[in-house]
Amino acid sequence: MARERRPAFAGQEYWGRPVAGFGDAAARIIVLGLAPAAHGANRTGRVFTGDRSGDFLFAALWRAGLANQPTSSSRDDGLRLRDCFITAAVRCAPPANRPTPAERDRCLPFARRELELLDGLRVIVCLGAFAWDAALLLCDVRTRPRPRFAHAGELAVNEHITLLGCYHPSQQNTFTGRLTEPMIDAVLGRARELAEPESRAATPRANVAQ
Repeated sequence: MARERRPAFAGQEYWGRPVAGFGDAAARIIVLGLAPAAHGANRTGRVFTGDRSGDFLFAALWRAGLANQPTSSSRDDGLRLRDCFITAAVRCAPPANRPTPAERDRCLPFARRELELLDGLRVIVCLGAFAWDAALLLCDVRTRPRPRFAHAGELAVNEHITLLGCYHPSQQNTFTGRLTEPMIDAVLGRARELAEPESRAATPRANVAQ
């Protein structure tokens, strides 16, 4: 996909490699997506950066007080996250923008390591059913029947971590009204509520570098 560039980006050098998560090293909230978009993160090198899904998501994070600006266009655009870390279940842009369970399972060790480094983690916001299923694996949830994804659904994994479901901010959902600004705002507001009981004293926070 990095070789088959859209005309609008023909003069740009695509990242074209696996994309790591980024955000606040002291985050209590993690946003888990599916995979890099072919002409979004696969182009810019930062997850949810440079595509319509990211435009919708970062505007919501800004409204929730989790980002210092409502837009994300490149790795050096000045965006900083506060109390939030964003990553994806799959690390490379999948064919036809449809990641498979096999790709997910090969990539999960990288997401698992990111979660381990976030020792203050309290909430995982899962963007869509694919991310929800990945989070169940990451958290070693073995309940049967397996808890099903639902928008605004909650699952207390243990005394520390809660999963929250949210429809993915894809154009298919946002353009049709399946996911609206008030809907994602409510989910992020709930994430902040769930993270708050374990709040820490305010300290300077650094964003994790790519």
